[in-house]
Amino acid sequence: MTSSMNSTSSNDNLETYSIFWLDASVNNEENITAQKKLRSIINQLRTFVDPEDFLDHVCYIQQGDLTILIVSGQMGRIVVPEMQKLAQVSSIYVYCFDKEANLQWSQPYKKVKAVCTELDELIDTIRVDQKNRGRNEEALAMNILDRSATELNGEFLHSQLLIDILIRMKPSQQDKNELLALLKKEYKINEVDLELVNEFYKAYEPTKAIWWYTRESFLYRMMNKALRVRNTEVMFLFRTVIRDIYEQLLAYQCQKRVTVYRGQVLSIVEYKKLEKSCGSIISLNSFLSTSLNRIIAEGFVQRNMHLCASGDYVAVIFEIEADPAVVCMKNDKTKKNRLPFAQIDELSYYGEGESEVLFMLGSIFRLNEIISHDQSSSSSSSSSLLLSADPTTSIIIRMTLCSDDDDNDLKQLYDHHLKNEYDRKETNLLSFGDVLRNMGKFDLAEKYYCRWLSELPSNDPSLGVLYQRLGMVANAKGEHNTSLEWDQKSL
Repeated sequence: MTSSMNSTSSNDNLETYSIFWLDASVNNEENITAQKKLRSIINQLRTFVDPEDFLDHVCYIQQGDLTILIVSGQMGRIVVPEMQKLAQVSSIYVYCFDKEANLQWSQPYKKVKAVCTELDELIDTIRVDQKNRGRNEEALAMNILDRSATELNGEFLHSQLLIDILIRMKPSQQDKNELLALLKKEYKINEVDLELVNEFYKAYEPTKAIWWYTRESFLYRMMNKALRVRNTEVMFLFRTVIRDIYEQLLAYQCQKRVTVYRGQVLSIVEYKKLEKSCGSIISLNSFLSTSLNRIIAEGFVQRNMHLCASGDYVAVIFEIEADPAVVCMKNDKTKKNRLPFAQIDELSYYGEGESEVLFMLGSIFRLNEIISHDQSSSSSSSSSLLLSADPTTSIIIRMTLCSDDDDNDLKQLYDHHLKNEYDRKETNLLSFGDVLRNMGKFDLAEKYYCRWLSELPSNDPSLGVLYQRLGMVANAKGEHNTSLEWDQKSL
């Protein structure tokens, strides 16, 4: 029988991480107090008293999401061996009375990070470890331009167009209110984050966008998860922050060529995709945090090498060459940089120290080569794959920042759709719905078309086009009578 203080299922988690706590006494008074403290580190926490019930639930964690397992010594002996095979289980903490006995049986299992006998020790260890994991253990949201696959190219393009339209849309008070309602619902039993939500609502301003993004809070966790899994409803509500980050990156754009680094733990699935894509164009559907200091990236890899022992992950260091001269749209009359990148130390919540360079959501890169760490100084061609046989050895992935004009196929795709189909002086809910419709998200497209309909005056000249779009959506959903009704209205 599961007893959980969070009613949402693991598949409804709006953040990447969750905590699963398995213990026969997990819901006693002392542990319920501990649960509140743990939620200040990771919001979603589910409790279990039965190993079979836990095993049934842990298998359904979304791909790309990660869970931290807290388990008693007795139940740990049952479930920990099974957890070594599950990529979704990031780390395990044994909470018990007999430290020596539980250290002995758990020692062979690399995912067991600590054996604790005191609650404060357990909470402090998880807090420190979670901070060290940072943002580099989360899955990368990648799109690869594949010249042989029309469907993949459409996915690549629509991601770029969606980002472009979100940046260009004007914010509204209704969206601000809807975001606040969502945040209060999500964090209603998390006192720490709820306090931050109220602070955000009252004190947020555009010049503090990157400050909020780099702060350890709900904003980064929820927004980046939405970007990674393309939760367009949450992306829509956060678009003001996305737009403000874009404007700050523009204002602080790097003025000279830089080489930056990022330590990252990649799943085998992610890595294999990259392995097959040398020479290809890749876009990232989230902001990319990097450092001018290679030692910082290497430090992350060293701290998280234990994750690779199971064979589910590989540790890599991204080495990226970025030239500000290449990222302006050469055919854009405004000459405005669509995908800026900037050193953000003076804008960051944490200030100076990490030499952090942040790349705009949707930035485009060419994957030049993948080489093993001990061969990183060798002279290899851009298509070579010199991979280490040892999965715990970090791998270097070299990329170069690109513009829309650097690849003919990409330029033609982007120019045609952005300039012809979406190039309006002002983007609005109609253009947002158009992208969703072309992505096959018909229910969402209908939602935003209908909202736009409710906001337009009855004599607006664009109503005819809007009725046509609603008819197209209804037809795509198989609602043919409704489609005809909308078509008749458009005449």
